[in-house]
Amino acid sequence: MFDFRPFFDNFDQILEGFWATVRLSALAAVLSMIFGTVLVSCRVSPIPVLRAFGTGYVNVLRNTPLTLVLLMCSLGLNDELALKFSGSNSTYYWWAVLGLSGYTAAFVCEALRSGINTVPLGQAEAARSIGLGFTQSLRIVILPQAFRAVIAPLGSVLIAMIKNSTVASAAGYAESASVMKDILDQPSFTSGAIPLFIGIAAGFMILTLPTGFFFGWLHKRMAVVR
Repeated sequence: MFDFRPFFDNFDQILEGFWATVRLSALAAVLSMIFGTVLVSCRVSPIPVLRAFGTGYVNVLRNTPLTLVLLMCSLGLNDELALKFSGSNSTYYWWAVLGLSGYTAAFVCEALRSGINTVPLGQAEAARSIGLGFTQSLRIVILPQAFRAVIAPLGSVLIAMIKNSTVASAAGYAESASVMKDILDQPSFTSGAIPLFIGIAAGFMILTLPTGFFFGWLHKRMAVVR
């Protein structure tokens, strides 16, 4: 029989860890969506330099472990280069946000690029024929349809990002997984590891399942009819 007393004894600490996860994931989701949109604009741009930048960034970040990206932010940029967030008392939080959103933006970009590929070529040509430039065509005609076509994949990307936040401790930021490790390292903690794991897993399901249901509902509501 599992002993859940250690889980409930440390429940306040676990709640603080999940609140830290929510703070990190929410801001990283917004920033990754914005930066991913900028990246996909570069990838489909008629300017070769922008295309090269977008392609290079996506290929490098998408094939680099997230832990390495976060270590680069905390140890490389923060410790070695002494880059700090001025006036911030939570420097490691911002490095975790930067690393997680920069990493996730590469996957957002690729999801959006697949959505752009679903937009009929004739619509882009029609936009140009009425005098719209590349940026106007992308903003008014192409990207709105691309977003609607890839709502479900974007939901999967954001769910993966929430789960990826468990390695944010590599950037020095204490979130739910870090809190779990601290609890397990307590000298007084001698049993109840499995219930603790179950509780943490249930907490992540509370975060990710509603996200999946919301994006599933949004996908059905906003589906593009061809």
